[in-house]
Amino acid sequence: MIMDRIALILAIIGGLNWGSIGLFQFDIVAYVCGGITSSVSRVIYTLVGLAALWCISLLFRDRDPVERER
Repeated sequence: MIMDRIALILAIIGGLNWGSIGLFQFDIVAYVCGGITSSVSRVIYTLVGLAALWCISLLFRDRDPVERER
């Protein structure tokens, strides 16, 4: 499903951003978008958060029968 892939990509971007904050104290999103409080940064942070919520649903979904055979 395309939404699953988009959510996974956004969650990975968020994870990489948090990793850079934890390791280097450098917020990539804030740097690229003009600060933590800029509208673009807030939209990106919100999308990443929503993507993470979507990815939680992936943990509880049944797999397709085709995927089980592999």
